[in-house]
Formats: sequence, C-alpha cells, structure tokens
Amino acid sequence: MSEGPPSGLAAVSAALLAMSRHLEVRDVLKTIVASARELLDAEYAALGVPDDHGGFAQFVVDGVSDAQWKAIGPLPRQHGILAAMLRDARTERLADVRKDPRFEGWPSAHPDMSDFLGLPVKDGDETIGALFLANKRCPKPEGGCGFTEEDEQLLGILAQHAAIALTNARLYERSRELTIAEERSRLAHELHDAVSQKLFSLRLTAQAAATLVDRDPARAKDELQHVVGLAAEAADELRAAVVELRPAALDEDGLVATLRTQIQVMDRAHGAHVTFDTCGIKALPAAQEEALLRVAQEALHNALRHSGAAEVRVTLDKRGPGAVLRVTDDGRGFEPHTTRRAGRHLGLVSMRDRASGAGGRLTVESAPGKGTTIEMEVPGG
Repeated sequence: MSEGPPSGLAAVSAALLAMSRHLEVRDVLKTIVASARELLDAEYAALGVPDDHGGFAQFVVDGVSDAQWKAIGPLPRQHGILAAMLRDARTERLADVRKDPRFEGWPSAHPDMSDFLGLPVKDGDETIGALFLANKRCPKPEGGCGFTEEDEQLLGILAQHAAIALTNARLYERSRELTIAEERSRLAHELHDAVSQKLFSLRLTAQAAATLVDRDPARAKDELQHVVGLAAEAADELRAAVVELRPAALDEDGLVATLRTQIQVMDRAHGAHVTFDTCGIKALPAAQEEALLRVAQEALHNALRHSGAAEVRVTLDKRGPGAVLRVTDDGRGFEPHTTRRAGRHLGLVSMRDRASGAGGRLTVESAPGKGTTIEMEVPGG
C-alpha cells in the first residue's frame, strides 16, 4: 500500500513537532507557512507579522522561488484583503480574490491567485499576524472556492499553534537580549515552567487524535477540542511572560542619538578606539531601528571582546530611501565561510535573522589577520 500525503491531523502533529525544534522567529514562521501549505494542499502560503507603520515587520512565503520573490519587490503594505484580516480579525474564504472589491492588484511578477483562505493569528485579543493560502490543488466547484469549511477549521487549529510558537520564539529571542543575569534566569524559568508541559501535552494530544481519526472520529474530535483548550491556556501563560524590550532610549531619543551615546560609553570603557559617523539619516520604522541597534550592539560586542581590535568604526548612512550600517574593526578576523562554529559564536545567525526580519540583508567580510566588516542594509519605511 503506497503512502499518500499526510492526513490533516498527522500534518498538525508533524507541524507541532517541527515548531518545537525551532527557537528563532524566522525559522518558526517558515515552519508554520510550510506546514499550512502542506496541510491544506495549497499552491501558495504566506504569513505576515505587522509592524506599527502600515507594513510588515516580517513576511514569509512558501511556494514561491527565491528568484520570483526577489522579482516581486518590496514587502507588501497592509492594504486590501490583508488589511481587512488584520483590522477586523476575521477569516476570509473567497472563491476568487481578484474579484473581491477590496482587491488592489499585485506587482507584475506576483503569481496569479484565485481561491483564497486567510485568517488572523491571534494572541488573546491581539492580532499578531495574518496567515493565508491560495490556489488549492483540487477541482473547483463552479463559481465556488476550493477551500472548504473543514480546511478553515484545520487552519484555525494550526493558527492557534502558530500563535504559541511565535510567542515562544519571541520570548526566547528576548531572553537572549537581556544583559542582567537575574532577569535572564527568571524568564528562562517562566518559559520552562509555564509552557513546556503544555506544549508536550499538545504534541501528545495531537498524536492521539491522528491515530484515532480513522477508527474513532468522535474521540478524535474530542481530542482536537482538548488541543484547542491547551493551546488557549498556553497562549495565556506566554502572554503573561513576554515583556516588550524595545529600549526606552530608542523610543525617546531615536536611533542616531542612542547609537552615539552607547558608542561614546564603549569608547571610554574599552582599550580600543571606537568612533561613530552618520550622514543623512532620518527616522525609520520602529522595527528597523531596533534591528539596526541590536545588530550594531552585537557587532560591537564581537569587535571589542573577541577580535583584539585597536580601532572600531561604526557608520550609519542613508542609502536610497533606506539606511546602511557598517561596523568595521582591524582585529584578527576569521573565515566566515568555513568557520561555522565561530559564526554561531559571534552571533552571525542571529544578526542575519534580525536583518531579514526587518526586510533587509546582512553581509560579512572577514579574513584571518584582515579584520572584519559587518554591513546591514534596510529599506525605507
């Protein structure tokens, strides 16, 4: 007997296990989107995490090649169907998204989409994302949508897990950013005590439902209701544990002033000479400013603690509508393409994730004995 595609419940179970293996937000988002596309057998899937400026802090797609995604251009803004999902927090199931009065068109390289299923990802009353699918691979009823009510229910279950996984990953990233050891320990204990047992129960319950779906559908349905309840409880506890850590100085003084102050302190506190130059920078969206600041802090930490540099130069300049940050040192350098362990030790994976999450990119130039330059570019808001 040949194996077909995984059933809905088996895919939910597999998605739970996959999500639990990832701690970086970007990896969690990719897992959620890939799982949703497989779960509902759709051609395209995407998940957007909104920022506070009418755009998306993060936007992950599945079913679109890297070349096609690059050709599409900048991240979408919050308009049309996406805006309605985020604003009204309701599910949208459409036979043809192109015929909806709220549809505002796509860039020329965007793939053509017809039937559409989208729903908000919610953490309590807060909408923290929008998850949507397009072009279900099945015969379409005349004038109808390929996505069914059952698809909608299954995607709703996955969206609840997505909220837990996303909040969990954000909590993990926040804990890495804390510099006070007691606070780091407190959050780690809260994360472990409040969430780990419920996530374990969620996995077991979903696996049990998957085994029951064929021989006892009624019990499988009861197990899925239990999954929903556990998901809601875990989300409540996570919401109580997550603390917004955007630095107060950044909110009050802006990126340039905050960087200048911190670099002046570092220059006085370390043996290396640390300088900062900037030109033409105006205010950027909050998510981009925080990402730039965090990458600058990580790169400066590496240069001052690990490189043995005598000179460290930080520049922040305007590039088109966006900005480019460079942190250059004359230290011992390393081989970024072959020294994978050093790359992780120096936080390069985290820095790349921050750049990607802000819609930008990060490049590293280094060689043994030649110093290191870390450059991060972000688009305009």
